[in-house]
Amino acid sequence: MTQRKTGFHWESKAMLWLEQQGLSQCQRNFHCRMGELDLIMREQDTLVFVEVKYRSRTDFGSALESISWHKQQRLIRTAEFFLIKNPQFSQLPCRFDVIAIEANNNEPGKEEITWLKNAFDLS
Repeated sequence: MTQRKTGFHWESKAMLWLEQQGLSQCQRNFHCRMGELDLIMREQDTLVFVEVKYRSRTDFGSALESISWHKQQRLIRTAEFFLIKNPQFSQLPCRFDVIAIEANNNEPGKEEITWLKNAFDLS
């Protein structure tokens, strides 16, 4: 499976999981020159920018550890651009969440999902 297909697969699983938690999808894979937002969801009146990370192994760190300060800054700039292009969302409170999915090597097909709400701020 290509890296793009793998990413799409895990983003789809994350989106379905978040929908089961009560969120609704606004947009998926928003791209601009600043970067990409995996999922943009709504939780009641809050706009949620979701970064999805999958790790089949944790030898080089967990999925959560892979989101560096530089990656956070790129996500923030991309979200700001999204809000400029979509003014209907600009008055909503926003937050950045991370969905970290890690393989369970003891039970294939039983991945562990960690939902880190408000993972980092716009500052």
